This record gives sequence, structure tokens and C-alpha cells, in this order.
Amino acid sequence: MNYHFIKRLFVFVESNVKCMVNKRKLFKMICSLGVKGILCLICLAAVGFALVTYTNSVTISPTIQLSVGQTTASWTIYVNEVDQTRYMPGDFSQPTLNTADSTTYSFKVTTDAYKVCAVKVELTTTMDPDLFSKFQITVLSSTGGAWGTETLYSAPTGGTTKDYVDGLTPVDAAYIHQGLSTVNYYLIQVTYSYDLASQNTQIPITFQYTPLPQDGF
Repeated sequence: MNYHFIKRLFVFVESNVKCMVNKRKLFKMICSLGVKGILCLICLAAVGFALVTYTNSVTISPTIQLSVGQTTASWTIYVNEVDQTRYMPGDFSQPTLNTADSTTYSFKVTTDAYKVCAVKVELTTTMDPDLFSKFQITVLSSTGGAWGTETLYSAPTGGTTKDYVDGLTPVDAAYIHQGLSTVNYYLIQVTYSYDLASQNTQIPITFQYTPLPQDGF
């Protein structure tokens, strides 16, 4: 008889015997586990199967409502000036608005059909009350034509109206309210009286604008 045939036959018989032994062992193990054990085995096996899953994908697009126009200006003021007016940007006179030229306005607000915008207007540092007896900040607005007085409010939504931001009062501020789907340009106007001291030291001023998107006013 062929030697290789005998060898393959031997391997086949040996593997089947081992398989039968393993099956007997598995049967004895299942019997010993009982119903709870079998359920545990089924649960463990189920974990190995792939589950059907679903996802949502979101793309976030940040929108900037406010953009700053002219960032610096130079004013000349005189000792004992009373109830005088200056503009940011500009000096003695209102700049003529050119919507294509950012140096002709203080800031611009663009809203869409989803969110209105309130803008908080304030000074970063209170003006020195030993130099000025008056420092009142108001806001002018335009949609592309002449400048007009903008209504100021005491709060981002609702609130009472205000005549001005008092630059001599710490943390004083006011808000403008701009509606949906509009583009407005804004100009800062300051009425001051520099009549309490005589000095020629430069005085820094920084106006601050904080956009506050709202669902409505």
C-alpha cells in the first residue's frame, strides 16, 4: 500500500477523533452552564456582530455681522472749547459716506434673514473729569445716503432709550438695534467741553463696539 496514502488516512482519522472529542466537551460544558449560561454565551456572541448605525453631518459657518471701518483718527481741540463736536472718523466735519471706502465710517453692520444685531457702544477707558466737563457720545447711521441720528437703547433687547453715552461716567454704554436683512453704516459723534484745565498733553480715546446677535428686539 502506498505510504503517502496511509499517512493522509491516519491524519484524517486523527482529526475526526479530535473533533468528536471536542464536540463531547462542548456538549458537557453547555449542559453544565444551564439556561442562564447559554443566554450569556448568546449575548457575548451577539456583541461580535456588526450593528446598523446612522449619522448626521453638520457644517458650521461662522458669520461676522460687524466690521470696523476707520480705525484711527486725529482730533485737534482747544482749551476752553464748550459744546464742540468731533467725529470718528474725521475731525470738525462729518465725512461723506462712501460705502466702498472703509475710511468714511466707524463701523458697518450686515444682518441676514435669521438674526438681528445689537451693538454695544462704549469707551474702553473713562475720560478724565478733571479735563472735560462734558463728553457725550452719540451715533449717526446711514444706509448709503446722508447721516441721521441713530436711536440708542439701554439694553441689547427692549430697554429704554438713551440720549448719549456719558464718557465721564465709568462703564456707561448704549446699544443700537439693527433689524433683519439690512446693511447700515455708523459714525461716532462726540460733543465735549474742554474747559477745566490748560494743558497740551495728548489724550488717548478708544471707542469699543461689541456685536450681539439676537433673535429679535
